[in-house]
Amino acid sequence: MGKEAARLELAGNASDYKVMSGTVGPDVIDIRKLYGNTGAFTFDPGFTSTASCESKITYIDGDEGVLLHRGYPIDQLAEQSSFMEVAYLLLNGELPNKPTLETFTRTISRHTMLHEQLATFYRGFRRDAHPMAIMCGVVGALSAFYHDSTDINDPHQRMVASHRLIAKMPTIAAMAYKYSVGQPFIYPDNNLSYTGNFLRMTFGVPAEPYVVDPVVEDAMDKIFILHADHEQNASTSTVRLAGSSGANPFACIAAGIACLWGPAHGGANEAALNMLREIGTVDRIPEYIARAKDKNDPFRLMGFGHRVYKNYDPRAKVMQKTANEVLERLGVKDPIFDVARELEQIALNDPYFVEKKLYPNVDFYSGVILSAIGFPTTMFTVLFALARTVGWVAQWNEMISDPEQKIGRPRQLYTGATHRDYVAVEKR
Repeated sequence: MGKEAARLELAGNASDYKVMSGTVGPDVIDIRKLYGNTGAFTFDPGFTSTASCESKITYIDGDEGVLLHRGYPIDQLAEQSSFMEVAYLLLNGELPNKPTLETFTRTISRHTMLHEQLATFYRGFRRDAHPMAIMCGVVGALSAFYHDSTDINDPHQRMVASHRLIAKMPTIAAMAYKYSVGQPFIYPDNNLSYTGNFLRMTFGVPAEPYVVDPVVEDAMDKIFILHADHEQNASTSTVRLAGSSGANPFACIAAGIACLWGPAHGGANEAALNMLREIGTVDRIPEYIARAKDKNDPFRLMGFGHRVYKNYDPRAKVMQKTANEVLERLGVKDPIFDVARELEQIALNDPYFVEKKLYPNVDFYSGVILSAIGFPTTMFTVLFALARTVGWVAQWNEMISDPEQKIGRPRQLYTGATHRDYVAVEKR
């Protein structure tokens, strides 16, 4: 594990720090003794050069456009696997055989119903409440209903909580949507797949049977797989930080949902679709391309490029094919989809975009697909949270089991006032 030491010299005093190597990826310098040795901290806003934990779950190489879950490439999983299989893989480290997958799927399906009192809880929200506000509240409230799975020191309770969160998230999300549109809640149907069940609970009504479209079901399953985990991003780090204090799993996932709600994180696909709507028609694309290239114009093309991927987003390749399949299947006539296709071709061929590696990312395509299926933009981040719950739960479990884990306590570079004596208000 260890390599030669890295030497740091500060104020004439030198100290050595172990260099550690993972199975793949950059080496890391173990600076846990830095403050004790030197009295100094590191300064790394956004933690972009800091490894906050050791993990075996997900690996990203942004320069090469690589995303691996437990070693398996994301495109192989999305094209050949199912969301339930990927969920098992992330939680347990290996792909399940057929009987194991059937048992796991059956276990998840038996946890899909919500405590009946939670229906009353929903009705406490304003009818026009944002679905993500409802998600934050309801998921956080789960710990008030499921006391038998909040002991983080009990491996069995951790497993039950993990299964409950994965199973109930589609029900919670569908109920948030139904509440926002004034339709009755639809109970789960355990004869359907995880994704098919979610579609029925979202778009079905009691007055008539709902038939799941296999093309739409496959597209949603792929979207769930592609959003299942993405290493130590903001929301995952939030879940780990909350969990490091010993908080119960429902509270930790609620914290992750709150972080995901931020437009710089989970709201990117909504922003991409809003941009397409702003452009409106294909003939206006050149105007917006020119604005995107103008350094003095604040306009930005949303859904292109990625903070981590400096190459083509590996998830976008799968989504591109899926988007075409869904649009063809549903035959949706909307000018924004023509705008999306034309913009995609320009971005893939225009020297400006190619040089700057501003390729269409997963958010660009997923927004188009979700809109075609019939989801309002307010539900986009909810769907992201539904899928990412699997990754959050896997990361939380790994953190709890890590003997090196300590409560998160970042330090700071203090630039405020130094010592001052209090002056009574009459003398100020």
